[in-house]
Amino acid sequence: MHRQRVIVRALGVATAVALAATACGPQKAESTGSASSAPSSPTAGATPEASPSTDDKPEASPSASPSASASPSASPSPSPTVKQIMANGDDSEQVRELQARLKQLHLMSVAPTGFYGTKTTSAVKSFQSKNGLNPTGSVDEATWKKIQSATKKPTADELRPPAVNEADAPDPRCMQGRVMCISKESRTLAWMIDGKVVSTMDVRFGSENTPTREGVFNVGWKAKEWTSTIYHTPMPYAMFFSGGQAVHYSADFAARGYAGASHGCVNVRDKVKLSALFDQVQVGDKVVVYW
Repeated sequence: MHRQRVIVRALGVATAVALAATACGPQKAESTGSASSAPSSPTAGATPEASPSTDDKPEASPSASPSASASPSASPSPSPTVKQIMANGDDSEQVRELQARLKQLHLMSVAPTGFYGTKTTSAVKSFQSKNGLNPTGSVDEATWKKIQSATKKPTADELRPPAVNEADAPDPRCMQGRVMCISKESRTLAWMIDGKVVSTMDVRFGSENTPTREGVFNVGWKAKEWTSTIYHTPMPYAMFFSGGQAVHYSADFAARGYAGASHGCVNVRDKVKLSALFDQVQVGDKVVVYW
């Protein structure tokens, strides 16, 4: 209680209200796309993704008159829409398999993450161009069959390499000053100072129901020992950057890996690396979350 009173006095009344809604306990559901019983407080302000459009529209009704003949000038029927199996923004085990197969073809260098982002889109476009397919960057049935025929079924180590994730090339917004540069695609956090990478570590994000917000933020406050006031779970080495969302150590991530998800926070599983980072990061330092 004493520690919280000190924080409140230092941050003022407005921040005290924000502290009352700190969150980010681990989610119980294995699938990051499953429904969560978590309250909506920790993700207040997050913009939901637009619902995918549907191509299953009914065809126009035929003419009521059975004797009516077809007009010779009638427009031809539109070609059927190609069904996409995987596309940019997807997050699934099938995407992880796709990435492992693309890595076999030397079209991707990063370890599979299951998240379909810009690197995966670029690799799929390259494959499509080399194989006479429409280079959309999305995977339709024809593309998936060709990728499968050109590769072997990935092993467990190919799908989930024992080594740490490989960091992306930094986002341009990370190139100046002191920045925690966080990539959703490679699932890494790179601590950068004036454009140079000081350290990197694996991270985990929220599910689609409680997503980690993307954008440019600043570290608002830090707490070496903290417990979520909503989920009542420990959040050691917490560095808050957007309301109740923070970078912090997660024992659940360390134990279960990507089988789980946070409630919006950026989880780190390497406690030693995060402890060192916590000592270096200052209130006001920039945080960039992107994919």
